[in-house]
Amino acid sequence: MGILEKISDIEKEIAKTQKNKATEYHLGLLKAKLAKYRSQLLEPSKKGEKGDGFDVLKSGDARIALIGFPSVGKSTLLSTLTKTESEAANYEFTTLTCIPGVIEYKGANIQLLDLPGIIEGAAQGKGRGRQVIAVARTADLVLMMLDATKPNVHRDLLEYELESVGLRLNKRKPNIYFKIKKGGGVSFNATCPLTRCNEKMVQTILHSFKIFNAEVLFREDCTEDEFIDVVSGNRIYLPCIYVYNKIDQISIEEVDRLARQPYSVVVSCNMHLNLDYLLEVLWEHLQLIRVYTKKPGAPPDFDDGLILRRGVTVEHVCHAIHRTLAAQFKYALVWGTSTKYSPQRVGISHIMNDEDVIQVVKK
Repeated sequence: MGILEKISDIEKEIAKTQKNKATEYHLGLLKAKLAKYRSQLLEPSKKGEKGDGFDVLKSGDARIALIGFPSVGKSTLLSTLTKTESEAANYEFTTLTCIPGVIEYKGANIQLLDLPGIIEGAAQGKGRGRQVIAVARTADLVLMMLDATKPNVHRDLLEYELESVGLRLNKRKPNIYFKIKKGGGVSFNATCPLTRCNEKMVQTILHSFKIFNAEVLFREDCTEDEFIDVVSGNRIYLPCIYVYNKIDQISIEEVDRLARQPYSVVVSCNMHLNLDYLLEVLWEHLQLIRVYTKKPGAPPDFDDGLILRRGVTVEHVCHAIHRTLAAQFKYALVWGTSTKYSPQRVGISHIMNDEDVIQVVKK
């Protein structure tokens, strides 16, 4: 029996098993087995066959994976936001390989990858689903393109496909400490009351992974699914923006309803509606900031800013300017919203904000 058949059998058994106190450990065991088989499915095949156009070199300041069902307007969006021309037509599967484009926004170069349309069953390798999902795992953000004229079932199907291959959208990593040991059995502790998982469930899941010696500490009330994610260790947590295209074909009430959903943006690629706001939302969720440098006695260089991630310190800025600068650092003068007054003399651990200006003084 192949992995796909085993996965199918476990999914059927989970679907027909009633959820109650008597079956919770059996369900936990099934979920752990399912996670293990799905991880095996994601491992690259030993034949060494290469997918056409899928090994795209990561470039620019951030990478966005453009995912969606066929014919929702992904290629049109890529052609509109970037200088890359992706073939767009009224029939399905126009895009058959991964097409990269670059969005130039606020001085940053953001790589946008137009991936072939995902179909149902992509996680099992139907279409070119596995290659599409492998590229999506390397992205900093997932842009899920949806057709506003079609029911929301498309969004649910795409989320299911991505969840089943270890992509967790708009979720944060569970706060669970987990470490495999050489002996001593399973040591289990929790710093808060647990209502959704217990020690027996943890041991059941670990035994299904053939782990008999480990240290587990729950720092928050997590479910067995979240614990399985921690044990699997190959889950990727990504922000996701749901973009509803073709809003020019639906009622204003429906546009209002879609726009009010969390992480959602409504656009029309053909009529160029709301694309400026989409770029603002992408910038915000990528958590990019601009830091400008200044030489002593000269005005700040606003033409060539450093593009960094939110939460960076002066030390990160020094490394971005030159790799030896941090070792020669004496202090820095910073102008901007991260300081109480401008300029403020700061140390190497000072956290920078968007559009701050920095002048580094060496020893």
